[in-house]
Amino acid sequence: MRRCWVTVVAALAAVAGCGDAGGSPAAPAPPSTPSVSSPAATGRLTVTSSAFADGGTVPRRHTCDGADVSPPLALAGVPAHTAALALVMQDSDAPHGAFTHWLAWNLGPHTTRLSAGEQPRGATEGRNDFGRTGYGGPCPPRGDRPHRYVLTVYAADRRLSLAADASRAQLLRALSGHTLSIGTLTGRYRRG
Repeated sequence: MRRCWVTVVAALAAVAGCGDAGGSPAAPAPPSTPSVSSPAATGRLTVTSSAFADGGTVPRRHTCDGADVSPPLALAGVPAHTAALALVMQDSDAPHGAFTHWLAWNLGPHTTRLSAGEQPRGATEGRNDFGRTGYGGPCPPRGDRPHRYVLTVYAADRRLSLAADASRAQLLRALSGHTLSIGTLTGRYRRG
């Protein structure tokens, strides 16, 4: 039995040691992230913003302390057989567990840019954890250390049939087994 545990631990350590081409360790997948469903997946989708670098500070304009508009986004590496895109933005450091700031699905598969504050054309925006439809910017409790806001974009092999008030859990269930590629952009924000 001890030998089995050693083998399992060694296998997990080998997987955990895998990194990206830059040599840094791969970040763990967020809970409930749908797995890539096709062995023909074309790699990682890239999500960037002209407002902040990955891991950088989200500008005040895109938070509850500013205009509270979504940041501009650019997408690259969307697989050829994508039928729709979906996005989820959540605060992974919220005091009571992950807090959803933005849900949208059925964005056109050829979407390469969203301007600041743009409602994704043709997409459905779900209800965030503020109880509103659409984007709700970072708004951590005052005095907390900087919170991490992870924006995840999913390339799906089908359009999603969900109610307009679908939750993050329902969206992720609908993506399960239908995700071709995933990309993330992480920003940080702290209120003084």
